[in-house]
Amino acid sequence: MLAAIDTVINAISGFLYDPWVPLFLILAGLYFTIRTGFMQVRFFGESIRVVKEKPKTEGGISSFGALMISTASRVGTGNIIGVSQAICMGGVGAVFWMWIIAVLGGASAFIESTLAQIYKKKNPDGSSFGGPSYYMETALKQRWLGLVFAVLIILTYALGYNALASYNLQSAFAGFSFYNAETTPMIFGIVLAVLFAICVMGGGKRLTKVTGLMVPVMGVLYIAVALVVVLMNLKSVPGVFGAIFEDAFNFKAIFGGFSGSCLMYGIKRGLYSNEAGMGSAPNAAASADVSHPAKQGLVQMLSVFIDTLLICFATAMMCLVSGVVPTAEMAGAPFVQASLQAVLGDFGPIFIAVAMALFAFTTLIGNYYYCEGCLRYLLKRTPSLKFMTVFRIVAALIVAVGAVASMNLVWNLADMTQGLMVMVNIPVIVILAKPALNALKDYQKQRKEGKDPVFKAADIGLKEQVDFWQ
Repeated sequence: MLAAIDTVINAISGFLYDPWVPLFLILAGLYFTIRTGFMQVRFFGESIRVVKEKPKTEGGISSFGALMISTASRVGTGNIIGVSQAICMGGVGAVFWMWIIAVLGGASAFIESTLAQIYKKKNPDGSSFGGPSYYMETALKQRWLGLVFAVLIILTYALGYNALASYNLQSAFAGFSFYNAETTPMIFGIVLAVLFAICVMGGGKRLTKVTGLMVPVMGVLYIAVALVVVLMNLKSVPGVFGAIFEDAFNFKAIFGGFSGSCLMYGIKRGLYSNEAGMGSAPNAAASADVSHPAKQGLVQMLSVFIDTLLICFATAMMCLVSGVVPTAEMAGAPFVQASLQAVLGDFGPIFIAVAMALFAFTTLIGNYYYCEGCLRYLLKRTPSLKFMTVFRIVAALIVAVGAVASMNLVWNLADMTQGLMVMVNIPVIVILAKPALNALKDYQKQRKEGKDPVFKAADIGLKEQVDFWQ
């Protein structure tokens, strides 16, 4: 049964990625990069400045707060397992294509997050919410498309990504002596599902708060350990960069087997890691309390860079300088753990297992909360407690099942659902790009005049009725 499902999912995923998803991401990223005048370079410093700003109203969600919400979902198992799988299955050149998709994706992230800010909705208490479904309905006048996209987010995050996060977490312990392939995944799945259920049912606020605090600390520590590993193997660095570029531009190999090439794996795992252009981060971006939509667009652009150009690159470098040769059999946690063990001894696998546990758990929670907003959009009201209880139980069961599923099934499922999100969101933000581009021009104009930019819909000739910016 599962084998038949995997075959169908793999066929759909193959159709999406060969070549549509890569084509959409690269062409849209190039288009937005050119239209914004290479904003990834010009506005990088400004994005760092903006993230420090306080919310414009007391008690509102700051730019930094929205950055942490989106980064909590982005930074997770993809930064460790995803990078490993890309290298082991696609080749070391996949690292280069992950960089490219992140740089181009930064411009796409700006557009989609700025649109989410422009078309965000107002809660009774004055706070805001929104995302792609709302700009599809308000700006395109296509509620049916918003409904389709809301369903896709739920399928991607509650099903695809959470099943994958659960599998990746238990697989990080496969190299330890206590691990039993028959029983350990099931035990991990049950424990993880129970902890997840406690949190989403409302009883785990303290646990969520603790992990939310520990993950940024673990992120910094993770980069620090990667830096130590690289410094211990500094002589290997030039050779690693040479191998990355040589493999990345081996076009004969790439086009000889595109679906398994470094280009394809770099794009797939880069997308899974940073989510730029998918339409997920705009759900967090819409909640930020800022004086100008472009500010949150810049913050989400920065989030993409933090995720891929910093954390994913840290994983790639500490693995590749270790001297451990990547193989398809080692794809996932085994390659990362073997690399760290080669350099740091027994501490390496333990450190990766702890990092995975924290990253995976907070990712599960972050993914789930994206779904709650989409349920609100689908039902046009706040769901009843009874409805949400059933949904949360189903979400917890998916976490449990993900731990015991096969590697191919969970990866193919995540690839398929994220690919479907891209196929819907990218054409929409290309069509709706004008308000976001005009907002950037307005922001730039005000900054040149020495002002703290304040946005008004009329200043860019916005005709649609919006809850904010009047």
